[in-house]
Amino acid sequence: MAFDGLTIKAIVNELNQNTKEARFFKIAEPEKDELLITIKTKNGQRKLLISASATLPLIYFTEKSRTSPLTAPNFCMLLRKYIANAKIISISQPSLERIIDIELEHYNDLGDLCRKHLIVELMGKHSNIIFTDDKNMIVDSIKHIGANVSSVREVLPGRDYFIAGANDKLNPFELDEDSFVNIVCEKPLNIAKAIYTSITGFSPLIANEIAYRAGLDADMPVSALKDVDKMHLYNIFSHIVDDLRNNNFKLCIVFDEDATPLEYSVIDLSMYKDKQIEYYDSISELLEDFYAKKESSTRIRQRSSDLRQIVQTALNKNNKKYDLQLLQLKDTEKRDKFRIYGELLTTYGYNIEAGVKSAKVLNYYSNEEINIPLDPDLSAIDNAKKYFDKYAKLKRTYEALTEIIVSTKEEIDHLESVKCALDLAENEEDLKELKEELISSGYIRRKAKDKAAKINIKPLHYISSDGYDIYVGKNNLQNEYVTFKLAEGGDWWFHAKGVPGSHVIVKAAGKELPDKTYEEAGRLAAYYSKSRGNDKVDIDYSLKKNIKKPAGKKPGFVIYHTNYSLTIDSDIDGIKLCE
Repeated sequence: MAFDGLTIKAIVNELNQNTKEARFFKIAEPEKDELLITIKTKNGQRKLLISASATLPLIYFTEKSRTSPLTAPNFCMLLRKYIANAKIISISQPSLERIIDIELEHYNDLGDLCRKHLIVELMGKHSNIIFTDDKNMIVDSIKHIGANVSSVREVLPGRDYFIAGANDKLNPFELDEDSFVNIVCEKPLNIAKAIYTSITGFSPLIANEIAYRAGLDADMPVSALKDVDKMHLYNIFSHIVDDLRNNNFKLCIVFDEDATPLEYSVIDLSMYKDKQIEYYDSISELLEDFYAKKESSTRIRQRSSDLRQIVQTALNKNNKKYDLQLLQLKDTEKRDKFRIYGELLTTYGYNIEAGVKSAKVLNYYSNEEINIPLDPDLSAIDNAKKYFDKYAKLKRTYEALTEIIVSTKEEIDHLESVKCALDLAENEEDLKELKEELISSGYIRRKAKDKAAKINIKPLHYISSDGYDIYVGKNNLQNEYVTFKLAEGGDWWFHAKGVPGSHVIVKAAGKELPDKTYEEAGRLAAYYSKSRGNDKVDIDYSLKKNIKKPAGKKPGFVIYHTNYSLTIDSDIDGIKLCE
């Protein structure tokens, strides 16, 4: 996820492809440390977002507009004065550093043609946007860095501009095998760290990928490498560098099991072959999507934290109760033994002497002799009555526990389904539906002043490759809706077997479904379930007319006795989602 030199190279390549003969048109500073530059190109206008934020430095093309302050900040006014209509001469990246140099041409007040540089440094907390003249003197910067902040380099008007620490690392485009082996592979570090601390532009993510492709453990010390391993490591590195030199990028985002963006990269990440990977044609689209989805996922997870805590607390409570009930149920297993003792004592009691502590009698159920413990202060008949009382008590406990355990298990299953739905929640409306479900189930008390929330149930709508409508419920309220209101008797119902998940309905319209549609519906049921990410997920499917809901059961609870089964993966890539 690092905004590394390789990512910068892909951005520079995209900028050069889209800014030929282009000019700056508008310059705005919507946020502190952020510029939004409108560029006039021969194909129309493009907006370039540049952020020097310490937490999230970025640069990419965007279609979104930003609201700017009524009074432009000083740095923005300075740029407007000098380069508001400047022509872009070149866009470059020095030595694969996390730096972009935009060279501009403009006319000064005297009508003379001048050159300036807008330099974007994307280096985490050291990120900056620096405006220099053609002699590398700083005119101004969006952040001023004085000697009291940095003893290495001052970034102030009138100071010379230079790249700090530019010679500390090796240029990957100039690195041959001997240098790689003698410098990188001689460091007292593990493989990954030796690579990313030695070579400009390479992040820990890329270093780990190189080790993975070479079939080596990234945490292995380079001192443990054999000569053949070092050569293989260099060959992998060299292939990646060749692709970078020729601008052959594989722009991709890797998603975690819960569809949260995990990493992005400009090269293929084969070490994440078991994860869902989405590829892009534009680095700008990739970055905008990644951070939008990352922000959305983080925001939804933060907003759902209270609901998660309520569900988890109730789950813990019910799980403890369930375990205790099972333990109590196990204790009732000896009830039949007490009944048999009572019956045998009633049968053979006249032969048992008074005051004995036990009696051996023939068990006519098993035709074996057994020893029955007795209370010596009671007669055989009174001992029999005592055993019958114990039997009756344990029988009542068994019958009561049997019903209670079923109820507790249903409660646990319901809470697990809500927990799964929280993982599947994509927006505020999903959370509102889940909160309303928890209120109706008694887990959350509705405040007296609050009215029931208006719920606009909108399940996910997919179109199969064969043109069939597929609807997916993301929570129990949506599951109820798609199964018992949206679906008709001849439609097909799918659900992951034995785990919480979505009800998936295929609108069959009385037709026999093609095999491809069965598979895609099965994949959707697997993906929108607790088994998301697994290679093999068992799916039950049946006609909707076979799906019943017993009276009084929780939302989303159904039973069925006639069904088919299939085993499939949870990859839904290629199934069309309707907006």
